[in-house]
Amino acid sequence: MSFRLKSSPLTALALATALTFSASAARAAEDIKIALLRGLTGPLQAYAKQTETGFMMGLEYATKGTMEVDGRKIVVIAKDDQGKPDLAKSELAEAYEDDGADLAVGTTSSPATIAMLPVAEDHKKILVVEPAVADQITGEKWNRYIFRTARNSSQDAISNAIAIGAPGVNIAVLAVDNAFGRDGVAAFKAALAKTGANLVAEEYAPANTTDFTGVGQRLFGALKDKSGKKLIWTVWAGSTNPLEKLADMDPGRFGIQFAVAGNILPILASYKRFPGAEGAAYYYYEIPKNPVNDWLVKEHEKRFNAPPDFFTAGGFAAAMAVVTALEKAKSTDSEKLIATMEGMEFDTPKGKMVFRKEDHQALQSMYAFKIKVDPNVAWAIPELTREIKIEDIDVPIRNKR
Repeated sequence: MSFRLKSSPLTALALATALTFSASAARAAEDIKIALLRGLTGPLQAYAKQTETGFMMGLEYATKGTMEVDGRKIVVIAKDDQGKPDLAKSELAEAYEDDGADLAVGTTSSPATIAMLPVAEDHKKILVVEPAVADQITGEKWNRYIFRTARNSSQDAISNAIAIGAPGVNIAVLAVDNAFGRDGVAAFKAALAKTGANLVAEEYAPANTTDFTGVGQRLFGALKDKSGKKLIWTVWAGSTNPLEKLADMDPGRFGIQFAVAGNILPILASYKRFPGAEGAAYYYYEIPKNPVNDWLVKEHEKRFNAPPDFFTAGGFAAAMAVVTALEKAKSTDSEKLIATMEGMEFDTPKGKMVFRKEDHQALQSMYAFKIKVDPNVAWAIPELTREIKIEDIDVPIRNKR
């Protein structure tokens, strides 16, 4: 396999698998070219690195180590959009026009991904969205060339509402002030209403916020006089961790607790302050029991001396979807791929996913959990309490197709 990086250093995975950097001109026309866009520079860098690692490992697993589909080598053209919408848009256009990408995968930030959607439509090329979450991507901003392996805001929200919502529960929400955060709160509000719980307040803050004093005071004020269980739940992505800042303000004096959503291992480390906290997760490496996840966990630990993380599984799922589609369609033609991918089932570290025909959102299980603290483990353990299966998550179709 040829692995060509633009605007980024060689990854450890590329070194480990001894990938070469360029295809010869003689065989270039036969290669399958996949653009991988990720926000390698910026606050979502950790997510981007995990996605890339997972994607490369997923290609390896799906092709049984050949890095080929039907005898055609896979060339990955990786680009750093820095989480900037304008740059993401131009990078994707460059990938389709100058690099000859047959399809693309990406990107990390929801606003950057939203900027990319019309580029895929203009070029009539497939864009597999991973890991951006905003509902708009498979909702009002969607077009027929967009498929998403990542979970969306509604899947996050519905699963968390199922995990923590009940009559007599009062919840205040803090969200990052962007498409990801606002879509997440809107979906959570709708899902929570069906559980009998009461959403008492919504607060939004920029992703680069470091001082949560004012936000915290408003959240505490909304909850402190309520009877029944009182929870703060967050929809957040970025380098800061608002839960730690809010916990330092001692909401316990008002009887206020935290609900926690699944996250990457460094954030789970901070959850050790919240034993018994409940929520729902997209992935935690010990939860799914299937051959794909078994391989991922074993190989990742062998190569990196650490378990795979939240977005590693997502990148892996995107690779599995791409290879499954290419094998079934036996073509890189967009129309043949669309016909193949609509309704397509594919294996992932989470088990089976299926692209819903109506909006191309990957339907998938989520995992309700309770935080367990083990002094011998560096992070809090999301201990499974219930698998929330595809049929349990009534994901709205928002694209008006």
